[in-house]
Amino acid sequence: MNLISAESLAGRPADYLVIDCRFSLADTDLGEQQYRQGHIPGAFYAHLDKHLSGKITPESGRHPLPEFESLLAQLEQWGIHQQSRVVAYDDAAGGHAYAARLWWLLRTLGITDVAVLNGGIEAWQAAGQLLESGQAEPVPTHFKALPDSNAWRDTAYIQEHLAKRECVVIDARAKERFDGLVEPIDPVAGHIPGSVNMPVSKNMDGQGFLLPAEALRKNYLKVMGETAPEQVIHSCGSGVFACLGVLAMEIAGLSGSKIYPGSWSEWIRDPARGVATN
Repeated sequence: MNLISAESLAGRPADYLVIDCRFSLADTDLGEQQYRQGHIPGAFYAHLDKHLSGKITPESGRHPLPEFESLLAQLEQWGIHQQSRVVAYDDAAGGHAYAARLWWLLRTLGITDVAVLNGGIEAWQAAGQLLESGQAEPVPTHFKALPDSNAWRDTAYIQEHLAKRECVVIDARAKERFDGLVEPIDPVAGHIPGSVNMPVSKNMDGQGFLLPAEALRKNYLKVMGETAPEQVIHSCGSGVFACLGVLAMEIAGLSGSKIYPGSWSEWIRDPARGVATN
């Protein structure tokens, strides 16, 4: 299960461990503030920078993968283990990307029963469900796992295989950023030479919900062509919205795609890697 509706979650709330992933790149404290003001009952809060990302280094992108030992310790504190049923959510501003980041990390650690709340917290409230304030009380558990390193590809892999057309890199950023016309976050505009653009906004229906599976499948087949899903690598600005690409392809029945965790913000750390613009 990759997606869950607000109605399904409300009908069986005790079956799921819920994680609030709301976040704002412009105000990194906003998501946690919103959580304390009101969240889905029983939910815990996952902060993108503190919990779902690691330390930035001179070679990394803006949101490197977390140190998995630290992540496991946090999951234990929330009460997550291998058999947990987990639901991650964010809001319309997050567009499912921050929830997808947690979804991807848990899947990488072997938790298969994890879903993203379609429509986010807005869908929960539109379904007539209430929020609660304050901090949920966890029941810590024991969780040990090793990450599946085959779930992502690094810069060296992309440099070697993209040039030989042995993979397809799908950039999830808005077209104007991909084209190099604007760059509101990173110091260099443009895209990885040879990559293709499929903004994650095209996965959404305009009402805060992901498109149906067949529409998602059509979108991705259009940009990946004959390439096998296992040779598709999702990129974005910092490796967060790339996770939404993996989720969308899984929903579409195109399983096995990877992410480039460093994405554009890591690629441009070395000017010798080259930059393309349209």
